[in-house]
Amino acid sequence: MSEPKKDAPRRYIVDGAGQRVLVGLTISETIEFETLDNPNARLSAGLADEQRCVREGENERWLELYVKHERAWNDWMAETRARVEKPRLLN
Repeated sequence: MSEPKKDAPRRYIVDGAGQRVLVGLTISETIEFETLDNPNARLSAGLADEQRCVREGENERWLELYVKHERAWNDWMAETRARVEKPRLLN
């Protein structure tokens, strides 16, 4: 797997409830990911040690959600390519 990049394009789909979500994530996970990914919502670097621990936990959670999304995206792309590559049957 490649390194996560903050500048990677987002890949959204519409779920069964008509909500725009990141592939592989629920609506609540998508909201959480977007919140963690927002630099304005992140804690600044000059904070007390206990607040830095919270930030490190947020980074771990961001990575967990990113990996879940990336794996689902790769699976979806592989399925899409497999459907396209199936030869058509001629009668």
